[in-house]
Amino acid sequence: MLAHGIGDSRHSYRFLVPGLVAAGYRVANVDIRGCGESSLGWDGYSRTDIAGDLVAVVRHLGGPAVIIGQSISGGAATIAAATAPDVISGVIELAPFTRAQPVDLGGLIRVKRFRTGYMQMALVIVRGRLADWKKYLDVAYPAKPADWNSELARIEAALSEPGRMKALQAMCKSKPTDAGTQLAHVTCPVLIVEGSLDPDWADPRAEGAKIIADLPAGLGELAVIDGAGHYPHAQTPDQVLALALPFLAKAAGRA
Repeated sequence: MLAHGIGDSRHSYRFLVPGLVAAGYRVANVDIRGCGESSLGWDGYSRTDIAGDLVAVVRHLGGPAVIIGQSISGGAATIAAATAPDVISGVIELAPFTRAQPVDLGGLIRVKRFRTGYMQMALVIVRGRLADWKKYLDVAYPAKPADWNSELARIEAALSEPGRMKALQAMCKSKPTDAGTQLAHVTCPVLIVEGSLDPDWADPRAEGAKIIADLPAGLGELAVIDGAGHYPHAQTPDQVLALALPFLAKAAGRA
């Protein structure tokens, strides 16, 4: 089960899906609520809300499943694993927002990419402008995929639809506290994948390590992809696949 991040769609996994299918996996790639071709007008856009949707899809398809969730969906995957251990056999979190985020004043002073990303995200939350989101994406992708021009045009067209930026803002405003409190209740293996140049943290490796520390001992492992930003599955899909396949094999054996 693939679940993308804020302001994106299932197309985010366009480079990862073929490799997963070629390895013999059945892949369900979803547009989370309010994004892509999913409908608008939901009562909530929290990680708990998204987790409920993901679990419902897994149950509908028969389960069990491993969830690969990026950003907000990484936090949602944690909640899904903690609340539905009968159908979630593993979790891969890509650049996840899974813990409460205190303001890192020292990081803002020291790390330019973090300061730039933080300011652009703040503008998105306050103003809800597509132009600010595009500036955030520019720093979130320190190296662009080969199809970036067409992909950015697709994202721009999708977020220009009435109500889409409002849903994006609602997700940005949702706090990851609900996911953080569920980390201790996860019982399946978890792989955290961070990009070394992710602008959402001054030290992405440290953020990943903190998530691992909050899981029960022995469940979590951390990988950091050098040069990747907030979208490692789109920027460095071969490296993500190389990390994912051994983990999936282990999770499948456990299920």
